[in-house]
Amino acid sequence: MNIEEEFDLIVIGSGPGGQKAAVQAVNAGLKVAIVEREKKIGGTCVFHGTIPSKTLREAALTISTLKRNADVFDFKLKDDMEVSTLMKRLDSVLASYTDFIGEYIRENGIYHYHGRAKIVDKNTVQISNIKGGKAYYKTNFIVIATGSRPRTPDSIDVDHENILDSDSILSMIYLPRSLTVVGGGVIAAEYASIFSLLGVKVTMFDRTPRPLMFMDPELTNKFLDNFSRNGGTYIPNTRHKEIKWNGVSQVRTILESGEEIVSDKMLVAQGRVANTENLGLDKLNIELGRNNTIPVNDHYQTVVPNIYAIGDVIGPPSLASVSMEQGRRAISNALGQKFENAINMVPIGIYAVPELASIGLSEEQARKEYGNDIIIGRATFEEVARGQIAGIQDGMLKMISDPDGKKILGVHIIAEGATDLIHAGELAILNGNEVSVFLENIMNFPTLGEAYRIAGLNIMKKKNDRAAKKPENRIQNLISEAELN
Repeated sequence: MNIEEEFDLIVIGSGPGGQKAAVQAVNAGLKVAIVEREKKIGGTCVFHGTIPSKTLREAALTISTLKRNADVFDFKLKDDMEVSTLMKRLDSVLASYTDFIGEYIRENGIYHYHGRAKIVDKNTVQISNIKGGKAYYKTNFIVIATGSRPRTPDSIDVDHENILDSDSILSMIYLPRSLTVVGGGVIAAEYASIFSLLGVKVTMFDRTPRPLMFMDPELTNKFLDNFSRNGGTYIPNTRHKEIKWNGVSQVRTILESGEEIVSDKMLVAQGRVANTENLGLDKLNIELGRNNTIPVNDHYQTVVPNIYAIGDVIGPPSLASVSMEQGRRAISNALGQKFENAINMVPIGIYAVPELASIGLSEEQARKEYGNDIIIGRATFEEVARGQIAGIQDGMLKMISDPDGKKILGVHIIAEGATDLIHAGELAILNGNEVSVFLENIMNFPTLGEAYRIAGLNIMKKKNDRAAKKPENRIQNLISEAELN
């Protein structure tokens, strides 16, 4: 086995987590290489996930705006609309983004190998190129950041033409008239709401009582209201008995209840599976967990101390933002810079229509930890001038405080722009700011950020009303009124 070159670190996978790990390491003076099986750097996030789906979402929102202003724009979506037309900006977006990443990698002096990686032993990585050639490289550390792919249940025959997964859904030539979505998670909710906004008749079903079960019920109820207004249907608490393409033009679904759903296309969005095959992990005695994920400790170490794993390959929350921080921490830990606290404050952003975002404790969690006397402040975006201008319907910002109406425990938002807006709440919680921070500081007018002030005032009002109802305060109020009379 001839060794081509030696490195301090080899990163397998070039998604957001792998990129961050590589840059963190090279900034610390290490000699670093990235191995990527795709031709360009970026990973699933760039080519199949985040960027393509959000590009389609922007097109859907633009069309929705034109429809909402029908008195100004004479607009009608063509019956035979090609999906590629809606995604015409994608190629330029991808080209610009991947070129930027590639240049950034090169400028930082990181080696880039195009091929498939296999870990031969804890200090040796084999790279197979597209022509079948193999080369071997020595390294002190390895970071596995190979991401994930859609999970396909055995009972569903995903053919990527009629029955699709989240990687192939955007390969459709024409916009379908109807779409069945199997699942109720993030990917299912995002695509279901986007296609319904485009005028597709969407039916989504799952075994859960509502989609996005991990989000605040008030937010998901409003999401469902919006989904229904756009013509979408959610069927809760159900599973499929049979799913089959009829061989001509439609997908036929029979639910356990006996109900039949017929649609032009189907999206299967039932979770993801880690890309851990053919990495050689079995020879390293690394036993895989649920959905082929790699178990790691709080420092992102596997059972082999110099081999780390980050991102989707280790399981939830499977967010690009978290993967990047995991990459940074993995390298810092490898270099002996240990973090005292694990990552426990993660903003969740869901790019459905409308957006949903969350930070901190949910109402249920807050009640368990602080009791039923917690105070909840709400602001609807109909109360906010910018919300009226933007045509935001049923948007809401929900702020949860402790029983004293001081400590901010959580913030939950549903509205267009929620994924940006959530960061004000995140910083307030991380900095230990009290609710009053949103009352004592000025926010631009008109902005959606005013919702924080309205929710804060709502908490203060409830706090004062609660105080006024206490027996000792009622007596004092009566005495004061008597003295005035």
